[in-house]
Amino acid sequence: MKSFEVNKDQAGKHVVRAAIMEFPMLTAGQLQKALKHKDIRVDGKKVSSDVEVALGQTVEVWLPDSVFENTEKKEKPAKDAYKVVAETDDLLIVNKSQGIPVHGGKGVGTDNLIDIVRKDTHNPNMDLCHRIDMNTGGLIMLAKNKDALEDAIALFKDDLLIKRYRCLVLGVPTEGENVICEDDAIMKEVSAYLEKAGNQVFIHDLEQKGDLPVTSRYRVINVYKGVGPDGADVSDIEVELVTGRMHQIRAQFAHMGYPIIGDGNYGRNKINTFFKSREGGKVKYQQLFATTLILRKIPKSNRHFAMSGRKFSIEPRYDVKIRG
Repeated sequence: MKSFEVNKDQAGKHVVRAAIMEFPMLTAGQLQKALKHKDIRVDGKKVSSDVEVALGQTVEVWLPDSVFENTEKKEKPAKDAYKVVAETDDLLIVNKSQGIPVHGGKGVGTDNLIDIVRKDTHNPNMDLCHRIDMNTGGLIMLAKNKDALEDAIALFKDDLLIKRYRCLVLGVPTEGENVICEDDAIMKEVSAYLEKAGNQVFIHDLEQKGDLPVTSRYRVINVYKGVGPDGADVSDIEVELVTGRMHQIRAQFAHMGYPIIGDGNYGRNKINTFFKSREGGKVKYQQLFATTLILRKIPKSNRHFAMSGRKFSIEPRYDVKIRG
């Protein structure tokens, strides 16, 4: 069991969100289950619904201590952490494997992408230009020195680099308005609002205080008819980020009713357990990959000017056995 006193940032939130803010290693699913079993107390009283908490109240979460230890064992060996996709004098673009965190942190150690790449390249100045989630695979850009990093970050800041992802979702999305993208691809654009609470986010259709706007574009690449639970369809979709918020794709499409297969936070357990990996076991990771980087016209003042107009793409390595 662990407890905390509600602070000013948590005050007015529902108890699940407040608990996630205090204990970011917990998930909303774990806390909802704890509510169901009356394993959460507010000022000593057991609660079974997601009640609002006030400043100064004491919240007790009666879960095993092991649940609070964010020490998930990494299953990928370091030698399989990444593959080089492209390289210049200043930049390295790699395809990161799923299950590998991009940087160190509590419980991570040296089995993270940046430390592995620094060791492999014998370059302690190598640094990340951006990030993707540990359980998301795909393209990551790294800079070889400080000046290269500053100019690469400017590409993101000045909206000169487009990021696209591929994912498997339950259902066939149709929402949104058609838009023409940078490379003349036609996608549908969808917008909402995002609330951040610890290491989780919540999507709202209507803006609430403190929310951030989120916009994504998508197109359906393929539809697998009737292969999901209860005969549901599964779609392979490509998503372009217009805004780049934390967990944006996973949370936004789950909110729309199209959860990503294998997503333990925003997905559905019934759906995830229905599918099997290609080897026949449990699907280990969310079926989400950063597959494309497109560079717009870069000014000559930026040291990466020669990269103008280039596009880097990989194919997603989905680990789901599609029946039928």
